Amino acid sequence: MTYIAKPRMHHPSLTKNAVGYTRRDYEGKISTLCAGCGHDSISAAIVQACWELDIAPHRVAKLSGIGCSSKTPDYFLGASHGFNTVHGRMPSVLTGAALANRTLLYLGVSGDGDSASIGLGQFAHIMRRGVQMAYIVENNGVYGLTKGQFSATADRGSLSKKGQRNADAPIDLVALALQLGATYVARGFSGDKAQLVPLIKGALRHGGAAFVDVVSPCVAFNNHAGSTRNYDHVRAHNQAVNRIDFIDLAPEINAAQAPGEVLELPQPDGGVMRLRRLHADYDPTDRIVALTQVQALQKAGEIATGLLYVEPGAADLHAALNTVPQPLNTLAEADLCPGAQALAKINGALR
Repeated sequence: MTYIAKPRMHHPSLTKNAVGYTRRDYEGKISTLCAGCGHDSISAAIVQACWELDIAPHRVAKLSGIGCSSKTPDYFLGASHGFNTVHGRMPSVLTGAALANRTLLYLGVSGDGDSASIGLGQFAHIMRRGVQMAYIVENNGVYGLTKGQFSATADRGSLSKKGQRNADAPIDLVALALQLGATYVARGFSGDKAQLVPLIKGALRHGGAAFVDVVSPCVAFNNHAGSTRNYDHVRAHNQAVNRIDFIDLAPEINAAQAPGEVLELPQPDGGVMRLRRLHADYDPTDRIVALTQVQALQKAGEIATGLLYVEPGAADLHAALNTVPQPLNTLAEADLCPGAQALAKINGALR
């Protein structure tokens, strides 16, 4: 395989963000995915989100598993920390890293095969434990690396490229994330960057477990007539529940929101999320309403996109475990070993 490297030189007039980086500084290597793959659009959205949020690339730790989606961290944030784990095991590695060093921003990138099949158990536990991270699933309903078998998220009745009809019920990772306790749950579409970038920005700024499911059609094996993950089907059945963007810090929540107005939600890092409610009866701060909305639209053959649920002021795993503010990987032996007297007191309390 011939490798083509991106030029290191940037034009001196490129716009820089508040921390001195151009958008090019957030890119990675040239993608080796199929031309037109929705995953590349997600990578571009991540690059745009991090640049707009003024996040220094070296402050991000990106982790992934196995699959087309899990290759994508190589294509963005080339100057960040990275770890490519084994199939389905990204959540446990991310949890360990987040516990050891709480100063980094954690970005988990996975796929529907990686998270909804072999990694389903790990997905469940990282959501219920509230690990502070942005967990993005690039969801195309197929195993692209192994030539297009149905994944666990493929809709019942959809057709494969070879004409096989899927007889299994799908796993909805958004519904699972809501049930398991994730405090930020969203769904986007790789073909709608205007919606996807703010969703990713919100996930990166959230103070708990943030999950973003992105419908990302596979142009090689799942973009044909009969598939419910092809571009035309998603565009025709995409039901956006809201649109979000970030504004400067605001002092309070406007709870009395009429249809069409803006709901302002302060975030743990000091930012404010703005939700423009498109449905008069939809409350993005109500977990039960969110789950009902997802299932109702699913029953009607629709795909709910946008910010489906957010819990303002969410706590993370460090708060639950009451860990010290200092990163655990920087603690010295004196901090970890309080001495014989302290050990004797602990042992005595256990007798």
